[in-house]
Amino acid sequence: MVTYVIIIIIVALLFDFSNGLNDAANSIATIVATRVLSPRAAVLWAAFFNFVAAFGFETHVARTIGTGLIDSTVVSPNLVLAALAGAIIWTVVCTWQGLPISVSHALIGAMAGAALVAGGVAALIWSKIGVVALFIAFSPLIGLGLGALNMVVTLWICRNCTPRGVDGIFRALQLVSAAVYSLSHGLNDAQKTMGIIFALLMSVPALQSWATHDGNPGSTHLAWWIILSCHGAIALGTYLGGWKVVHTLGDRVTKLRPVDGFCAETGGGVTILALSQFGIPVSTTHTITGSIFGVGAVRRMSAVRWGLGYEIVGAWVLTLPASATIAGALYWLISQLV
Repeated sequence: MVTYVIIIIIVALLFDFSNGLNDAANSIATIVATRVLSPRAAVLWAAFFNFVAAFGFETHVARTIGTGLIDSTVVSPNLVLAALAGAIIWTVVCTWQGLPISVSHALIGAMAGAALVAGGVAALIWSKIGVVALFIAFSPLIGLGLGALNMVVTLWICRNCTPRGVDGIFRALQLVSAAVYSLSHGLNDAQKTMGIIFALLMSVPALQSWATHDGNPGSTHLAWWIILSCHGAIALGTYLGGWKVVHTLGDRVTKLRPVDGFCAETGGGVTILALSQFGIPVSTTHTITGSIFGVGAVRRMSAVRWGLGYEIVGAWVLTLPASATIAGALYWLISQLV
């Protein structure tokens, strides 16, 4: 059993890596599109702040994923493996197609699908599932609203500045906004993998002491090896980057200037940091995509390729049922074999 659990933990870290690979676009698309940093320098910048998020923050989101979505009585190594595999498969398919999906919601959908097969509708904690579902709709709208608001305020403040002066100021400020967004990405998304590793270890009584830093299963502090390994995996994925997704968000949605990138990243980053403190596993992808659309719309409605938006939203809508179906089928198959 120990070997089996270790293999699943490795799979969890591979999922975390794929999260960074797809969501690299969230952290660096704007700063690459505005040519503030080269692509390689941008991913190094983002990966560094992904990892820094391991320090100084509470693991509220990890607790939500680990104990708040599924009845603990149905959680098992088989269920966790099926959920991870289902989420990875859907993420890889969408990354290959250049679609900036929510890797977070792929994991949540996969967990729900496997749990439904394992224990029926009673296996899900519907109140928390409802909150997550609510923010699937709200996070891009919040991002759109904050991105647009930031743009309006910034344009008013800079109304008497020359275009060259504005560009110079925001090329520097975009380094800060990209750092904030990368920090929020690491904080919210790495904790989702922490949560599923925690749930896995707690499902095996003999291994529960591995889950917390003091070996006490009732402790509220996750073990440091979980925290550091998850942040390291997501940072590595961000460093290698999902370049098709970067192109989609950075170039195809709307043409971005440094001031646009600053407004989008700041709006998205602040939203995610705030919601992370409430333990809400918000989608970083949904938030930054909404922010980019909001920024582009302030300039003029025709500056945004709304048709591409429908394509992206279509991938979002499919993520939960697709990952749930894949994970449910995998759980049934694994249960027959193991």
